[in-house]
Amino acid sequence: DVRLQESGGGSVQAGGSLRLSCAASGRTYSDYCMGWFRQAPGKEREGVARIDLNGKIIYADSVKGRFTISQVSRDNDEKSLYLQMDSLKPEDTAMYYCVGQWPCLPYTDSVGPDDEYNYWGQGTQVTVSS
Repeated sequence: DVRLQESGGGSVQAGGSLRLSCAASGRTYSDYCMGWFRQAPGKEREGVARIDLNGKIIYADSVKGRFTISQVSRDNDEKSLYLQMDSLKPEDTAMYYCVGQWPCLPYTDSVGPDDEYNYWGQGTQVTVSS
């Protein structure tokens, strides 16, 4: 199994920045892809960004141009995933989840549905005030 642990959430004013981190461990091979979902109170989960095994990156339209996903793979097959969030808006307020998917499915223009991701972190809260 893959274990995911997020960090880096917090409170910020609109227009500010935060950087989320996710430490992944547990799987012998790094052949799974990773991404970020978020869920605001009373709303459905939303796929925010995803990076596949070929480095293809997909963003939700709501965060394009403001968020940047990146990944670092280590020699021991552990991965670290990051989400740099700039120009934050109050509507970005949500619990953010690091996710993993194995096998990595070939999406073309969306992050994909949450039920197709089989590994989830505990989440980290991001609050953006106006």
